[in-house]
Amino acid sequence: MDEKEYRESFFIDPQPEPRFRFRGIRGAALFFEAFDEAVAFYTSVLGPPNYVEGAGTRSWVVGDSWLTLLAGQSGSPVNAEVQLVVDDPAEADRLHAAFVEAGAAGTPPSDELMHKPVRFCSFTDPFGVDVLITADLPASPS
Repeated sequence: MDEKEYRESFFIDPQPEPRFRFRGIRGAALFFEAFDEAVAFYTSVLGPPNYVEGAGTRSWVVGDSWLTLLAGQSGSPVNAEVQLVVDDPAEADRLHAAFVEAGAAGTPPSDELMHKPVRFCSFTDPFGVDVLITADLPASPS
């Protein structure tokens, strides 16, 4: 399916008016029972956290937002996906490979239509959290 066919199949036309004036989402906060192990895993790929608060909060700058790990009472996040957006497809592949090398279970990167053409790199971290890395691809000619 090309991008035009994809848009015609899945996008509402005309687009509904937004009910609120959003500026974005300011990151993700993930609660882990195995907090120290989760921090060690993410630090092995992303480097040291940019923010440390007490014994149970670690955050990394992700673009203009934050990825925050918090000490949790039980388990780790499930039934949700964290999406990380990078500048280009090569960077998406490089970050995906680093997470897989650190112990995540990943699927091979691919080019997909996900609201628009993107490089799609998914993995599940060792704690069961699904993460998706994307980078915009050039739009196909209309």
